[in-house]
Amino acid sequence: MSIDSEVDHDTVPPANKGLLAVAAVLLALPMIALLWVSSYSRKDPVLWGFPFFIWYQFLWVFLCSAMTYTAYRLVLRARPHRPMAGTTGTHGEGQTR
Repeated sequence: MSIDSEVDHDTVPPANKGLLAVAAVLLALPMIALLWVSSYSRKDPVLWGFPFFIWYQFLWVFLCSAMTYTAYRLVLRARPHRPMAGTTGTHGEGQTR
């Protein structure tokens, strides 16, 4: 018996497609920005002695982690909560810890 058969999918609200689209854009931006090499393959401007090529990529480490966290939070907000089926308060069959 599958867990999906115990959850009434007609009563679960649909996911917010707009928030999921925003999360997808946030995840795609770092890939596009870093794959577009001609936009940052130069030495100038120099920041603290580092050429643009180096500090631009290092900046994306922080930007990418911020965008990934934001996308994660948006997906959590966009997807409806589906209650666990068969919860009785004990660690029996169909339960996770």
